[in-house]
Amino acid sequence: MKFFRLVSAGLILGLTLSACTAAESSTQEETKLSGTISIDGSSTVFPITELVAEDFNAENPDVQITVGFSGTGGGFTKFAAKEIEISGASRPIKTAEVEAATAAGIEFIELMVAYDGLSVVVAKDNDWLDYLTMEELAKLFGPEATATKWSEIREGFPETEIKLYSPGHDSGTFDYFTEAVNGKGGVIRQDNETVKIFFSEDDNALVTGVAGDAGSIGYFGFAYYEENADKLKLVPIQKADAPVTPSFETISNSSYPLSRPLFVYVNKEALAREEVSAFVTFYIENAAELASEVGYVALPEALYAEALAKLN
Repeated sequence: MKFFRLVSAGLILGLTLSACTAAESSTQEETKLSGTISIDGSSTVFPITELVAEDFNAENPDVQITVGFSGTGGGFTKFAAKEIEISGASRPIKTAEVEAATAAGIEFIELMVAYDGLSVVVAKDNDWLDYLTMEELAKLFGPEATATKWSEIREGFPETEIKLYSPGHDSGTFDYFTEAVNGKGGVIRQDNETVKIFFSEDDNALVTGVAGDAGSIGYFGFAYYEENADKLKLVPIQKADAPVTPSFETISNSSYPLSRPLFVYVNKEALAREEVSAFVTFYIENAAELASEVGYVALPEALYAEALAKLN
């Protein structure tokens, strides 16, 4: 009788453990994330988003994530067409873009993810350009600009021909820079026979162009300078009485004149999907560390807490 009880108890325990194991396995199967997430937009935000996607996929390999960089404007166009769930932006969304999203029945959440210092750069072997004022930047990039040689920008500069490199018109970096320098977003000097402006949504193409000629000058996000510091030279920008160079410190305290926030915009309907919600939450929870890793500046903790609160 005693033996029977022991055997019975053993069988019951075994069945219970098997049931628990099966339940746990079933729960794991149920909670395993899958699905697809499409992201596009700012080439400036792209390095952060790409790294977030890689780290998220390491934990959730069955979620297929695509990350593109058609520019902030291009991203918002795809966002309003419901081609993507998340759009990266290096500027706040414009009224016309809000209206396009609303007309498509899209509600969205704006999430700030990091700070950037838009960086003006020249080739590493440029040994004469020590800083520029905002007025001198306008002489180079402004809609009324006529200078063809650096000697026309400031006395003492060489007779070297000017070559300009700029993000494309769909870029939030282009919008931000032209607004800050020229007083109106989207306006820039005309490409003509005397001065050529090379436009590209691919910041790596801008890096290659600027690095290859001492007379060239361009601009893009700080992360792309950090990645290519061996072949590029930062140009400090005059503020008050002293030039300021972009750095983690000057960007975070906004003493650098071309500091700006970076964003992602999320479709609220898509956020109801478990994989999208998990990804965006993961993004905000890890943005501080990953933004610094790719050369941007983390936000204060309180701002990340506010962003997480928007998701709940």
